Amino acid sequence: MKVAVIQMVSSTDVSANLAQARDLLHQAAQGGAELAVLPEYFCLMGRHDTDKLAIAEPFGQGPLQQFLADTARAEGLWLVGGTIPLAVDGQGGAASDRVFNSSLAFSPDGACIARYNKIHLFRFDNGIERYDESEVLIAGEAPVCFDLDSRDGHCWRIGMSVCYDMRFAELYRAYADAGAHLLLAPSAFTYTTGQAHWEVLLRARAIENLSFVAAAAQGGQHDNGRQTWGQAMLVDPWGQVLAQREQQAGVVLADLDFDLLTACRSRLPALAHRVL
Repeated sequence: MKVAVIQMVSSTDVSANLAQARDLLHQAAQGGAELAVLPEYFCLMGRHDTDKLAIAEPFGQGPLQQFLADTARAEGLWLVGGTIPLAVDGQGGAASDRVFNSSLAFSPDGACIARYNKIHLFRFDNGIERYDESEVLIAGEAPVCFDLDSRDGHCWRIGMSVCYDMRFAELYRAYADAGAHLLLAPSAFTYTTGQAHWEVLLRARAIENLSFVAAAAQGGQHDNGRQTWGQAMLVDPWGQVLAQREQQAGVVLADLDFDLLTACRSRLPALAHRVL
């Protein structure tokens, strides 16, 4: 199965971000991708964390979700829309002071088949940079998988996560227990934390769960002054990086070989050797 992870440098202009995402997804489809993954906050990197509140949508309707559904259908893609802000039930826009940071999966017919709310909320303060997502986000509560019947004849089970989640190995172990073959990690890592930990975390999650990992990313200097790490990548179950892009917008493509996954799990049956 050919998979594309998209790297963007999203701005404060939602329309411009959607236009860029549409162009990149078209490139992915033209490159033969069957599944494409957008990064976290692909729709908006606001000047303030609270800017996302104004574009929050109720689940099941709104221009951001319509964009994802329409693009999946037009390009014939399984599409995971990195993250968008979704309102608490019964609230929307400025009516709520917190929202879910949600990753939505769409089938090629434009149907939303899975919703994952980011569980772990990033907090970091080194005296120079300070972030606390809990000020504007509500944490999700449950892992979410979906199944993709690929043109390669296999049914791929796919586990969903977002960015900071990747520091919590127990989430991905739950996906391994559920039979996942591919783990998604759309992200907007800071330059500071990404430089230190991004690649090693992604490769570790692949190795310990003998799974493919697909990590879309934000990668560059944003309107709000924030610099994101980038390095969107695809990793195989042996921990090898199949393809990556250091910085700036672009498409990262690789073929994921189900037989390779099966062979890795057969040669080293670590998942069956667990004791705790």
